[in-house]
Amino acid sequence: GFQSCGFTNIQLDAHERHLLNWLDDGFHGEMEYMQRHGTKRSRPAELQPGTSSVISVRMEYFPDHAADAWQVLQNAGTGYVSRYALGRDYHKLMRKRLQKLADNISDKVGEFGYRVFVDSAPVLEKALAEKAGLGWIGKHSNLLDSDCGSWFFLGEIYTDLPLLEADIPPSRNSSHCGTCTACIDACPTKAIVAPFRVDARRCISYLTIELRGSIPVEFRSMMGNRIYGCDDCQLVCPFNKFSNATSEADFQPRHELDSSKLEDLFRWDKSTFDRKTEGSAIRRIGYECWLRNIAVALGNALRVAAESAFNNAADTASLEPDRREPIRAALLHRIDDPSALVREHVQWALAQETASATR
Repeated sequence: GFQSCGFTNIQLDAHERHLLNWLDDGFHGEMEYMQRHGTKRSRPAELQPGTSSVISVRMEYFPDHAADAWQVLQNAGTGYVSRYALGRDYHKLMRKRLQKLADNISDKVGEFGYRVFVDSAPVLEKALAEKAGLGWIGKHSNLLDSDCGSWFFLGEIYTDLPLLEADIPPSRNSSHCGTCTACIDACPTKAIVAPFRVDARRCISYLTIELRGSIPVEFRSMMGNRIYGCDDCQLVCPFNKFSNATSEADFQPRHELDSSKLEDLFRWDKSTFDRKTEGSAIRRIGYECWLRNIAVALGNALRVAAESAFNNAADTASLEPDRREPIRAALLHRIDDPSALVREHVQWALAQETASATR
């Protein structure tokens, strides 16, 4: 089920310097776990003693049955969920496949030391994949391949086997991304502060997934209807015109999360959230942050609806309905939510109707 496989040694000196500089700049925000393990992240043998080689694999995930991403993003009343999270959680699926691969290797060479990883430990997976020849790290910090873009997951097997470095990794130079700045220009919050440097504190994926507290007010209007993650830098990347749809049924959308109305999602109670996110990557953010994110999106939708209503009033021929009332009703339903975090974002959202009139 993997689309590509490569092999590399464990020397990550240049990538370690990049990581340490990134941490020194504070770009990791509240992701304390990025610092917690020290150099284990960039020195595989410290994480798994005896490791001398890494097997790196990738698995494509772009769901061909999902609603068109751009159409969803342009519809303020619909929640946008990052394409990787529309189906089942990839962690378990890929771990099982990697274990099967390890078992197959064991059948050939006998018992050997190994450990499988799928975004589950301090591993510099993109750096290892780049060294293994699976692609290059683009200006948006995602791994890119000229034949299939960037819509894929990565996984690794750390092993004590002396594997040959059969693949020649591409270098990060102008022959790949070249002068293109599409991802930098498209980032809604300008989180890509320089080529290959992402300030996570500004990134919508960080704000909606990693951050557990209040979303900074300065970024809320920029989030639009993105309620879990953000794909803009990948959507505009020219190389993704070569991407392939996933062959994994588990990565196809579940519970209409590719095109659900924000009001409907905001009315989920805790049991509904637990049921509809079972086996999903979305589960990890929890119910409170789910509501927080949707409240921000509803506020942005309310502002858009208010601006549309104003324009319609000036156009007596317009037949567009006023969308404000159902959005207001959904927000007012949680004005007294038990969570102070949710209440704060609901109040901000309601204020966006008035804020639009002062623009």
